[in-house]
Amino acid sequence: MKTLKNHTIFYDDECPMCREYTRAFVKTGMLDKQGREPYSLAVHTIPHVDWHKAKNEIALVNKKTNEVSYGIDAMLQVLTYNFPFLRSLKKLPFAEKILWQLYYFISYNRKVIAPGTVFEGKNTCTPDFNLGYRIAYIIFTWLITSLILVQYANLAEPLVPKSEFFREFIVCGGQLLFQGLIVFLINRNRIIHYLGNVMTISFAGSLALLPAFLFTSIIHSPWFYIGWFAVVVMVMFFEHMRRASILELPWVVSATWVLYRLLALGIILSL
Repeated sequence: MKTLKNHTIFYDDECPMCREYTRAFVKTGMLDKQGREPYSLAVHTIPHVDWHKAKNEIALVNKKTNEVSYGIDAMLQVLTYNFPFLRSLKKLPFAEKILWQLYYFISYNRKVIAPGTVFEGKNTCTPDFNLGYRIAYIIFTWLITSLILVQYANLAEPLVPKSEFFREFIVCGGQLLFQGLIVFLINRNRIIHYLGNVMTISFAGSLALLPAFLFTSIIHSPWFYIGWFAVVVMVMFFEHMRRASILELPWVVSATWVLYRLLALGIILSL
């Protein structure tokens, strides 16, 4: 790899995704060993960087010219140095707009996709809250989770009644309403952040079910798929507790998360 020298990218050190992809830039030689610095240590140290903008759009500084690129422009500057063909993306109709929308979709939701150890703190690179992108994220994960669950539930027949998309969609939506009400009563300022986190947990849980489909041709017992689901839910529970703690929400939020699932299961089995 050719190294883009004399450039430094300032990443969100409380974001696991940001840490990993900027580390990959350095490890693969796209940036030199001094080519990445954590936002929390660098904030306000370089006057020509818009540090507020850098919370939403990662900043790349040319140390020779002091020129600063942000967001997709910064990412493409690093990538196109080794992959020049990517420059053509900017020339395609709407391609750049789509890339920016995808970037914002991830950036504004990164704290609910992969939270760090604290929700908010001094000098942390917490992005501005954007209701539109948060709702879009919740709806996206809601739909994908429902689509996966409807297929997986049918593997557990006849122990579980045959499923359809509407049932799984309502169950996922019911979770948002049920848990949303609980969090609203405890700390209404956390509700939209909590709902984003809880849908990430559901989405990740549904993805963890996908490997089970590899066994459908050799394992036909519904108990196997029930057991796989139970293990996934257990992992989801501990992740829920971890994320609730980051949001400074009490243990009761995790207890009601379990309660809702038991209630939903009871209703499904009675159908």
